Amino acid sequence: MNSFLLALRSSFGFLSTIPVGLTMEGLDEFFKRTYLHIIVGAVLGLVMGVFAFLTMMTFPSQISAILIVIFVYYLTGLNHLDGLADFGDGVTAHGSVEKKIRALKDVALGIGGVGFCVMGILTFYSAIISLQSEAFLFANNMQTAATVLLSSMLVAEVSAMQCMLTIAAFGKSIHEGLGSILVKNTTISKYAVGLLGSVFICTLALIPFGLWHAGLIALLAAIISAFVVLNISNRHFGGINGDIIGTSNEVGRTIALITIVLVLSYHNGGIPWML
Repeated sequence: MNSFLLALRSSFGFLSTIPVGLTMEGLDEFFKRTYLHIIVGAVLGLVMGVFAFLTMMTFPSQISAILIVIFVYYLTGLNHLDGLADFGDGVTAHGSVEKKIRALKDVALGIGGVGFCVMGILTFYSAIISLQSEAFLFANNMQTAATVLLSSMLVAEVSAMQCMLTIAAFGKSIHEGLGSILVKNTTISKYAVGLLGSVFICTLALIPFGLWHAGLIALLAAIISAFVVLNISNRHFGGINGDIIGTSNEVGRTIALITIVLVLSYHNGGIPWML
């Protein structure tokens, strides 16, 4: 039990900015239990959701959305966003696989990384704005709409963590590092445990609003996005590293939110192109 608690504490130290203390022994115990990503995602998602609820009830939607974006990165750190930047540099580099990998691992930030980060943050912000609008139309009540947003943030963060497990379980490492340790330890059985937890949480999160399917569809869409990122990474780099795992987190969170927006839009009278 002590080793499990150490692993759980270390998982928060590794995946968030919460100052719980982090040791190599703790990291080792955490990597033996990679399914703990989902527990961390659920806790962080609830904290993000509560913050989103309070800001939506207090501020105009645009201010609320930007505060939510800031808080998400304050809570999770910028490591995954840095991974997205490195991914952008590597993908946009011209030349051989070796040259692309050098750009991926280069500590200097290039225009590809800047572009990917800007697009990622803008899309994340837009998804929150759209979700606030569709949730209010769906509920016709600010408090209920803010609660839908709370639950959606929970679904999005759990989905983002499941994306990292997906990349780790089905990808192959291109070099040694923390990413390769995660890949080595994320077996199919551990992935399945995480997936079962994700399905349970994402389905349960939106049940009070009659939208149990929205959480499940959002999780599925996020996992598909992880496979897309994996495919792109395999084509450009011949495998994955920690930056690619972080990229899947950033992409998966936003894709999950966009999916919930689309489901709500359908319930609110239809998606425009379907009319």
